Amino acid sequence: YLGDEFVDHQPEAMQQVLLQTSILERLHSDLCDTVTGVEDSYSLLEQLERKHFFVIALDDKRQWYRYHRLFADFLQHRLKLKYPARLKELHQRASHWFERNGLQSEAISHALAAQDHERAAELVQGIAELLIWRRAEHNTLLGWLSALPDSVIQMYPRLYLYHAWVLYLTNQMSAAQQRVAAA
Repeated sequence: YLGDEFVDHQPEAMQQVLLQTSILERLHSDLCDTVTGVEDSYSLLEQLERKHFFVIALDDKRQWYRYHRLFADFLQHRLKLKYPARLKELHQRASHWFERNGLQSEAISHALAAQDHERAAELVQGIAELLIWRRAEHNTLLGWLSALPDSVIQMYPRLYLYHAWVLYLTNQMSAAQQRVAAA
């Protein structure tokens, strides 16, 4: 229904932008420009919102938007079917944009989605202490570290220690000892 009634009736350029930006949890015009390589995503996002096209503004200034969850799921499914080889590149572009704009968590998530594990490891290493000691986001850090292959973590030995600290702080003593030994 979403394809027949909405997406397929759009110009091809609009369909491409919709598909490519579906990998994003939230949309910003500059981010969309970077991910898609298309300019002037701002007017596109405004147009989509004006047409009630499953786009929701997230702030009063209309700088951040998001797709309705069902619509995003539909677009992501279609993207994976039509252009599976593009997913890695799209996620890498998003990761770089988020890093340049100081949004490390999103940068890491997209690096992991791109399976760019070395980049993700570097980004995690740069934010790990902040997550452990200032934000107490232990589960977030555990999730990222668990997603990294051991072969990559071996290239960044401090990640073993960060992993050990988080395991210790979450009362997983035996696993923490294993990570210290691995380091």
